[in-house]
Amino acid sequence: MRVKGGTVTRRRHKRLLKHAEGFRGRRKNCYKIAKLAVQKSWQHAYRGRKQKKRDFRRLWNARINAVVCSLGLNFSKFVYLLKKNNILLNRKIMAWLAVNHTEPFKNFVRSLINPSETEQSSASLTA
Repeated sequence: MRVKGGTVTRRRHKRLLKHAEGFRGRRKNCYKIAKLAVQKSWQHAYRGRKQKKRDFRRLWNARINAVVCSLGLNFSKFVYLLKKNNILLNRKIMAWLAVNHTEPFKNFVRSLINPSETEQSSASLTA
């Protein structure tokens, strides 16, 4: 007697068609076409997760560069000064500071450019 895989197959098909909800045309209800469409959508989603990280890093760099350029410095020199002074701030935090708290961020950048001036000003404040 032949065993038919009806319930198993139906369950597998329903699970895949559930992922195809919202697709247009036969991509949402025809199993063979939906299977290909879902696989392709998963590929796009995987690639998109990588692209999102890249895009945000570029956005943060652009935001930081906009503020740093207004002080006569470029982004690469700013990063060099950060590394030279062993400052470990990530780009996300620096971009947030550059956008939301511009003046303190500018003071921070100025302190990197001229460290001797900030030491003198802080010494005059405490004295």
